[in-house]
Amino acid sequence: MKVDVLFLPRHADSESFAGRSVVVFDVLRATTTMTAALAAGVREIHVFPDTPAVRKRASEVSGALLCGEERCLRPEGFDLGNSPAAFTSEYADRTVFMSTTNGTRAILAAQDAAQLFVGALVNASAVASVLAEAGLDVTLLCAGTNGRVAIEDVIGAGAVLAAFNRKAPTATPASDATRIALHLFESSRGDLSRALADGDGGRNVIAAGLREDIAFAASVDRFRHVVGEVKGQKVQMRQVG
Repeated sequence: MKVDVLFLPRHADSESFAGRSVVVFDVLRATTTMTAALAAGVREIHVFPDTPAVRKRASEVSGALLCGEERCLRPEGFDLGNSPAAFTSEYADRTVFMSTTNGTRAILAAQDAAQLFVGALVNASAVASVLAEAGLDVTLLCAGTNGRVAIEDVIGAGAVLAAFNRKAPTATPASDATRIALHLFESSRGDLSRALADGDGGRNVIAAGLREDIAFAASVDRFRHVVGEVKGQKVQMRQVG
């Protein structure tokens, strides 16, 4: 198996997704929040490119929980923002409509993947397990922040790589981007909260008054058995182990 890391969706080409297992990372905060929502028992998450698309779909289908962010904050009329700790068992069995600035768009950009998952620090080992089980070449896709590389996404990819290397030691890195992600995670793991807070994405989250979301996102393997698997535009829970 070959493993590659893409620091931004625009770095993808025609061979980046087809026939491969792809994992999308938006550690602050979409893929962390999706994982927390699925762990809380949410039935499925429908992803949209922006808030107007969510509102349009919500006007056609009643009963969904609207979740997302614009400039880190909950859009007007939405039920929840993009904070992972907001998802508790009271939302079990609900369907979520979600849009975010970076994460949901990156998921939609990777629709040609043979298998598509959402990953984060909070479920790194679980993601590594499903990748090893699939046995396909792997692309770890970082969503970035407003078109720029996001340090937290690269660290998240590195966390999955570290776990994946233990499960599939014969896998080979396809580029230096893979090595960079792994080294960045290893060098940051002593204080992941600080590393996440120091990036542009972390600074934006702190400026929005949501610092607690960073500590949540930095909790490696908080959810050891939950992976979000994308089918079409829906993210559903895949239980691991």
